[in-house]
Amino acid sequence: MENIISSIFKNDVYMDLTLYQYGWQKCTSLHSCGPRKKNHFLFHYVISGKGNLTTKDNLYGTKSYNLEKDTGFIIFPEQVAFYSADEENPWEYAWLEFDGIKIAEILNTINLTKDYPIYMPKNFEIAKLIKQEILYIVNNSSQTSLNLIAHLYLFFDYLIKATTVEKEVTGGKLKDFYIREAISFIEQNYQNDITIEDIANWCNLNRSYLTKLFKKDKNVSLQQFLLKYRMSKACEKLKITSLSIKDIGESIGYSNQLNFSRAFKNQFGISPSQYRKNSNI
Repeated sequence: MENIISSIFKNDVYMDLTLYQYGWQKCTSLHSCGPRKKNHFLFHYVISGKGNLTTKDNLYGTKSYNLEKDTGFIIFPEQVAFYSADEENPWEYAWLEFDGIKIAEILNTINLTKDYPIYMPKNFEIAKLIKQEILYIVNNSSQTSLNLIAHLYLFFDYLIKATTVEKEVTGGKLKDFYIREAISFIEQNYQNDITIEDIANWCNLNRSYLTKLFKKDKNVSLQQFLLKYRMSKACEKLKITSLSIKDIGESIGYSNQLNFSRAFKNQFGISPSQYRKNSNI
């Protein structure tokens, strides 16, 4: 019988990095998961024992990896994956399912890709801190969402420091300036009826060029970022104010309540009124 801890993250909205679920498991011999796809990124840290990961991708084909203590692996959204415990020395691991607009930048820094989704530490002292952070999250589900997100940031910070292949991060690039300008414009004008064309004009760039830059850097389209930002503000207002649904919609750039409610439900799967009700439980 497996020993397992599994938790769902509280229904709060964080755009840069957010959790969805997390847990720990000490597997029995040949215990397996999959083949399956996930909607978000899923990282496993092997605490002890051994196991195998097999991934299947249209671009990179089918690949298999053997893993052991203090290594890890990541499964990308919509990637078919199957993993199983060793027969003689089954693994014990902890996992985090996460997403956010910062993920592409982080994974690029530590060179975790669909082509090679394996984490190998180059510094075992820092590797201990990685395990410490992931287990803190697993064992402290009663903490506030902000506390858990803070430890998620620490987890990624240590992961970057301890990775085998670490890319040099350079600053001051012109593209970074334009992306910051686009985000700043959204932060200051999301409540207005702005378009992608308005954002591009503010940055003094061609719309298609800015869209391409943003998508490559953030792994999300500019339109999707604007939508997520507006919806995160709507969630805040639904939780901490008594404004009507119509007024909240107008405060984030939706002049039509029906359009706001439809967009909100498409994003979160529930209506604004149901979200407010759940938040007050």
